[in-house]
Amino acid sequence: MARTPEEVFAHHGQSLGAEDLEEIIADYADDAVLVVQRKVYRGKDGAREVFTQLLSDVPQAEWELDQTFADDVLYLEWKATGGGRRVDNGIDTFIFKDGMIRVQTVVYTVQPA
Repeated sequence: MARTPEEVFAHHGQSLGAEDLEEIIADYADDAVLVVQRKVYRGKDGAREVFTQLLSDVPQAEWELDQTFADDVLYLEWKATGGGRRVDNGIDTFIFKDGMIRVQTVVYTVQPA
């Protein structure tokens, strides 16, 4: 049985907090679409590029997450502080399918901490 969206996101959050790039990528469908800062990324390679950048933007971050699930959709507002930088305005939307992240949109602004 496929993982629920809540289970997928729980794993995603744990992997992000641990900065385990391969485990982060494992949550994405092979044909995933990520729209990040108005740029389109595709598949696991695209997700790897996105999270390599995010982890360098706020390394060893402490995360604050405010999430709302609606069936197979997750709306997420987040903050992160790490590496002398912070994000106060992160907003993501996830769409899950068959126990994987199929679509994600992301917008955030990095500032000095």
